[in-house]
Amino acid sequence: MNTSTTIDELKSIVHASKAKGKRVGFVPTMGALHPGHASLIERAAQACEEVVVSIFVNPTQFNNRKDFETYPLMMDKDLEVAQEAGATVVFAPHVDELYGGDLAVAPVDYGPLTSSYEGQKRKGHFDGVVAVVRKLFSAVEADAAFFGEKDLQQLAVIRKLAEDEFIGLEIAGCPLIREPDGLAMSSRNVRLVGEFRQTALALHGWLNRINNQACKPSDIQTALRAIESEAAEMEGVELEYIDVVNGLSFEPLRDGPVGPDAFAIVAAQVGGVRLIDNCALACS
Repeated sequence: MNTSTTIDELKSIVHASKAKGKRVGFVPTMGALHPGHASLIERAAQACEEVVVSIFVNPTQFNNRKDFETYPLMMDKDLEVAQEAGATVVFAPHVDELYGGDLAVAPVDYGPLTSSYEGQKRKGHFDGVVAVVRKLFSAVEADAAFFGEKDLQQLAVIRKLAEDEFIGLEIAGCPLIREPDGLAMSSRNVRLVGEFRQTALALHGWLNRINNQACKPSDIQTALRAIESEAAEMEGVELEYIDVVNGLSFEPLRDGPVGPDAFAIVAAQVGGVRLIDNCALACS
């Protein structure tokens, strides 16, 4: 497995691979790799001969400085996980390599995609996401990029970015991976301590309750209000949002039967740790 810290080094590797007719896949990460990340790398390895994994904690997408400062760093382990999952190149640039010493990023307006839910709760978050992914896409020049559906709104934003600026780049959404008890895998899960690890399972439970009402839109709204009331009584839990949306546009779904792109989404602080989760809704 090759490792690179500069764009020039990376491009040299990628261009050599493309000259040999190899398909290049890309998996961007912020490190602290877990089985969810490994599943993305494995998917990329199944579809591509060259698999680039970036490990870069992007400072411009954290609206909470403390969240950035406490983000787990474990490069040695990350390199091991990446290689075992099928990565052939790891790109681990320094901040200045991507930003050139200027961390100012342009605001992004993709309508509800960037202004609602995560965009509303984390002001400037998607500005930073789009800025760094644009830089990474330009550096890697991949044929396909693989993203987890756990960050569903981010995936929709990146699809829009690729559609507008990177014609021909395939964006592959990959299934959300869960812990055995149902908790969505996240690098932040290690920060859940004591009883809050169990409390966090409520998010998955709420999504299942909504999915059970998927054929009855009026019952979905009743379930949403009941969950909001329930969360308000839970110690150490701050529910930020729970709703049903179109997973491509992120417009809320209020009336009529759910369609094939309907998702229940949730975000909450549990014991001071911010968690997100979602599930596709199926009416059968």
